[in-house]
Amino acid sequence: MRGRQQFSIHFLQYLDPEGNLDLPLPEWTSDEPLLLSIYENMVLARLLDQKAVALQRTGQMGTYPSILGQEAISVCTGLAMAKNDVLVPYYRDAPAQMIRGMSAAELFMYWGGDERGGNLNTTSRDLPICVPIATQLTQAAGVATALKIKGEDSVVVTSCGDGATSKGDFMEALNLAGVWDLPIVFVINNNRWAISVPLAQQTRAPTLAQKAIAAGIEGIQVDGNDPIAVYEVISQAIERAREHKTPTLIEALSYRLSDHTTADDASRYRDADELKAHWQEEPIHRFQQFLHQQGLWDREQEKALQSHCQQTLDQAVEQYLAAEEEPATAIIDYLHAFLPYSLEGQRSAIQHKDAPVNTEGESR
Repeated sequence: MRGRQQFSIHFLQYLDPEGNLDLPLPEWTSDEPLLLSIYENMVLARLLDQKAVALQRTGQMGTYPSILGQEAISVCTGLAMAKNDVLVPYYRDAPAQMIRGMSAAELFMYWGGDERGGNLNTTSRDLPICVPIATQLTQAAGVATALKIKGEDSVVVTSCGDGATSKGDFMEALNLAGVWDLPIVFVINNNRWAISVPLAQQTRAPTLAQKAIAAGIEGIQVDGNDPIAVYEVISQAIERAREHKTPTLIEALSYRLSDHTTADDASRYRDADELKAHWQEEPIHRFQQFLHQQGLWDREQEKALQSHCQQTLDQAVEQYLAAEEEPATAIIDYLHAFLPYSLEGQRSAIQHKDAPVNTEGESR
């Protein structure tokens, strides 16, 4: 009979909300271009977020899930991954997707309802955005299994929100990763809200990271608004997965400063004072202050960055709005690698209905 087991969850934070150091910096922070890349990508992500919301509000794009206040998690995920790794994202992972090769125009296309927005990223093996809650986690476990069987040294990184941890898919994926020693890293963006459901109504567990204990894998909690801590934890977890086929669960504490999506009104269920307090913890201001203190950033650099990002996004909007409309058959064409016989007739009917008609009323 086994003796009583004791477990603990480690929490990591380097920067306080004002950008001051609480711990000595890790060695990789001597890489100044990497530090600046983290900041620049977070700024780009926030400006993309603003542009996407504006497109939705003006009827030029569909429902969109904001990443406001959560930029550090996805940015650091994208920068920590190697090219041959596989990202299995959820719907707040636009920053990581752009870092790994997708363009802003493609992301606008996806949220504009264009299937090509999930199909044009040919520069990586990443999966498309997942909207159904938690289903990407078991898919990621499957991809990690394939990589292990093939003997590759690639790693799968998959992410989800705190609400996904209440789904069965979450624990099933963790359990499989632990039993089979899969090269996979699970990242929870704990932004404290699953639409209108606060974390306290989802679980009585003090942390979400401790859910790793039941799966027999490592769990760690990190300040998701501290880019240094986030990059440190994710990069180490990826390295463990690559070298030792050891899975890790990371809970990154953030806060959703926006509505759940553009179809939501968070003011109906969230206290305004709570929101105001969390604005003081957001990652971009925090990291900017740190860079100023380190002598790595100034107003002129900020002005140039803002201008460059705006120009990039303006061009992306132009490209998105100018894209030729895809055929109606797209609702079928992206579902299967090979078209099932049962759908052949439906596709043919859609194609015929969508075909141009000449003045005599006959299909051309």
